[in-house]
Amino acid sequence: MKTNQLVKSLVSFFVLAVVFAPVLVFAQGIQVSTTPPTAPSDIGTLMSSIANKVWLVFAGIAIIMFLVAGILFLTANGSPEKIGQARQAVIWGIIGIVVGILAGGIVSFVGTLSQ
Repeated sequence: MKTNQLVKSLVSFFVLAVVFAPVLVFAQGIQVSTTPPTAPSDIGTLMSSIANKVWLVFAGIAIIMFLVAGILFLTANGSPEKIGQARQAVIWGIIGIVVGILAGGIVSFVGTLSQ
């Protein structure tokens, strides 16, 4: 029993290390600007900036959702109910991505109509 928990802990640590390694690598190239940020000149620029930030958050959540679903599949051990739960996680992840893409398309479409 202890060995199984140790293996799960090591796998979890390895997965987290792999997931966060790019963040640490890309953090090395960040340059801090000494100029104060400028406010957007109009509402369209502000909305575009907010939409870009929301899109990044959405992409991060989608990646985490699929990682969780993959871990659920790996830890199912052949149990039909756990495999079903993992499949539901994948299905809901796909539905979430479709809804996110449609929402981004609608925002983009409305943005082009307002110009």
